[in-house]
Amino acid sequence: MKTDLPQSFRRLEYRPPVYTFDQVELDIALDPARTIVKSRIDVLPGKGFVAGAPLVLVGQDLEFVSLRINGDAHRHFELTPETLSIHSLPNEGKDPFILEIISICVPEKNTTLMGLYVSNGNFFTQCEAEGFRKITYFLDRPDVMARYRVTLQAREAQCPVLLSNGNLLKTEKLPNGWHSATWEDPFPKPSYLFALVAGKLECIEETITTSSGAKKLLQIWVEPHDLKKTRHAMDSLIASIHWDEKRFGLELDLERFMIVAVSDFNMGAMENKGLNVFNTKFVLAQPETATDADFANIESVVAHEYFHNWTGNRVTCQDWFQLSLKEGLTVFRDQEFSADQMGSESGRAVKRIEDVRLLRQMQFPEDAGPMAHPIRPDEYQEINNFYTVTVYEKGSEVVRMYQTLLGREGFRKGMDLYFKRHDGQAVTCDDFLAAMADANHRDLTQFKNWYSQAGTPRVKVQEHYDATKKQYQLTLSQSCAPSPGQPDKKPFHIPLKIRLITSGNEQVEKLLELTEPEQSWTFDNISERPVLSINRDFSAPIQLEFDQSEADLLTLFSGDDDPFSRWEAGQKLAMQMILGNRLPDAKLIEAYRTLLMDPQLDPAFKELALTLPAETYLYEQCKSVDPQQIFTARRAFRKEIAKQLQLEWAALYQQNQTPGPFKPDAVSAGKRALKNLALSMLLEADPKTWAPMAVNQYQTADNMTDRYAALSALVIHGAKEANECLADFFNRFANDALVIDKWFALQSSRPPVEGLELTLSDVKHLREHPAFKLNNPNRARSVIHAFCANNPASFHQPDGSGYAFWVESVLALDAINPQVAARLARALDRWRLFAEPYQSKMKAALEQVAACQTLSPDVREVIGKALGN
Repeated sequence: MKTDLPQSFRRLEYRPPVYTFDQVELDIALDPARTIVKSRIDVLPGKGFVAGAPLVLVGQDLEFVSLRINGDAHRHFELTPETLSIHSLPNEGKDPFILEIISICVPEKNTTLMGLYVSNGNFFTQCEAEGFRKITYFLDRPDVMARYRVTLQAREAQCPVLLSNGNLLKTEKLPNGWHSATWEDPFPKPSYLFALVAGKLECIEETITTSSGAKKLLQIWVEPHDLKKTRHAMDSLIASIHWDEKRFGLELDLERFMIVAVSDFNMGAMENKGLNVFNTKFVLAQPETATDADFANIESVVAHEYFHNWTGNRVTCQDWFQLSLKEGLTVFRDQEFSADQMGSESGRAVKRIEDVRLLRQMQFPEDAGPMAHPIRPDEYQEINNFYTVTVYEKGSEVVRMYQTLLGREGFRKGMDLYFKRHDGQAVTCDDFLAAMADANHRDLTQFKNWYSQAGTPRVKVQEHYDATKKQYQLTLSQSCAPSPGQPDKKPFHIPLKIRLITSGNEQVEKLLELTEPEQSWTFDNISERPVLSINRDFSAPIQLEFDQSEADLLTLFSGDDDPFSRWEAGQKLAMQMILGNRLPDAKLIEAYRTLLMDPQLDPAFKELALTLPAETYLYEQCKSVDPQQIFTARRAFRKEIAKQLQLEWAALYQQNQTPGPFKPDAVSAGKRALKNLALSMLLEADPKTWAPMAVNQYQTADNMTDRYAALSALVIHGAKEANECLADFFNRFANDALVIDKWFALQSSRPPVEGLELTLSDVKHLREHPAFKLNNPNRARSVIHAFCANNPASFHQPDGSGYAFWVESVLALDAINPQVAARLARALDRWRLFAEPYQSKMKAALEQVAACQTLSPDVREVIGKALGN
């Protein structure tokens, strides 16, 4: 009897490749309907060689044409829809041999956007994690590293630009209007880092000098009409290159480095060696069309992909279980870069808070749900589903803890040893930990638990002060809830920065290392009961169980010298009151007022301090979630702050204007953020009175940050002027896809306001808009994801209508692009957390999707785990 049980891959079953590749030569004749790929590969015995074993290659959606070995036709092979198994190899495979394969793929029909595909008449590739097998038959695994020489051929009129990895060797004119370009990458790489781009593109370019005195050519390729929007991305790339030289001693190793932007792309960007392919969202920016957040995201993502040149490319992953080896490390590096670019310590603190907010809103729920997994998973069914906030953001926090434990200098020593040992290799997370431990002569054995255990550790805090002995005792205990496949957890190695705050001068600051289930520390000569500031700078990704009094939290919120801890105290106060269905009391209002009017505080910090905890984070603090109740309580809390501080908001709006030409620097962006929060708060307090000011800002703004903020304030608060401004916004920017994505997303994520609910018919109307394209990931996310994942109060309706829309959307997307569908499928994976009637209706929706017989493996895995199958 045939079963359709999904195939699982297990980390402990890793085996090195039986064969490996040394040199790969590709000759690719590009045609949308029939691309011919000729490969010539030098094959060698691998680390797992077994004499007489067949060479098993993988291929998907390919037409096989021919196979030759050492120049002769070879007929001893078996072909299936996904494999090409080659038998009777020369001398049982013991000797090197040359393999030649010709195959055909059809880029224009490739809607998955994995492998080789066509977007707006141009050719692009996306090969991570398993896309290269859709281009040709290959050992498509990260531990097979080879040098590539690639010749691209195409009709010059359709594809004047031909790009691939590495350095350009030559170009040639060919008969019948064709031409070719040959590229060579001198560094061995796995197939997932292969890239080609061909089409009608233009570039901005710069030549820089690296620290060794070498000249390097930098290029950013885009469609011609987008060329004017590339300056910020180029400046970000140059800054990234110089920062990596200064901070880690890592220099650009190729003659040129290229970035290409494409509008049809599943992810943010891809670090292919020397030829990074980006979603246009993370390249294109000018003040009229991009917000401060867009400028910051471009800087961060450009840096992230460039930093992969060493942490991911020069040293790569042995297998996909080690994904966080490159992603967690590189996220940490881009976070540090962006923090340094802020230009001040207060700016660094703002960046740190933003990163923690993302972790808590997205990763903590993942850690507590059915898709929970360690940063190094032990098992997966579909690797595309493990490009997660756990692997990336929690992985970054784990890397950050090395720096906390070892110091910045010790961390750099560990990085240096890591590259010295492993340059040009495919390695594991254990190899990285060993380099950190050996370089610093530290035993980090227990630290490995961060790699192997899922879930967010909970640390319980108990404190006791003995006034007679002037002694303070702190007891910390740790636990971690069961997660799928892991009922029992070992203690983590948790670094916790603390400070004891008193009115005197004996303030104590220490780094505690919690390694036992329970530990105590005693502090002597403490003249009065201190206020404990703990997990400063978010030194560990944990949940604190600490019944700290509101008086102590107010003390921290009013004056803790650690900006993160100060912000955290304010978040805790707000969270406790919202979940208790309380409005902010007079003391908290006064603390907010004092903070807002403090001239010493950075405007960006003020904006963060007055931004309330997200609904999704509040959900995680509840045993049974009523989404409508939480939304109502949070909105009432916000409205009270808006009303009580209306005069302050009006003053801040005026004080934080930024006259003169737009500048995307941190100081200006911080002022705009606070000014626009003030505008939103004013409309929250009294939309009729303040809407004209928002309309005026919308009409007179010379930048997208201010224009979009004004439009958002009008839409979110249900101002009667909103529809007219929405229509104007669409007409102004109808030809700019990224801006129209914002227009869609704003309407799909609009929360309910009194007398103006966002109905399902409104969302379906957006989906039926002529500008909506389901097959474009950015556009699908701007409507469907924005509603299902970013608008909980409208999505979670008691009648289950939102869930019915989710079912319809998941199935429609799955038929086109399983990766995008799988991310949407996760919108209901926390269904067990919800109260009735939501829970049963969510479960029924999951079961409805599960019943579909044609689900992709990507979506089936998510739905199966959500249902506990």
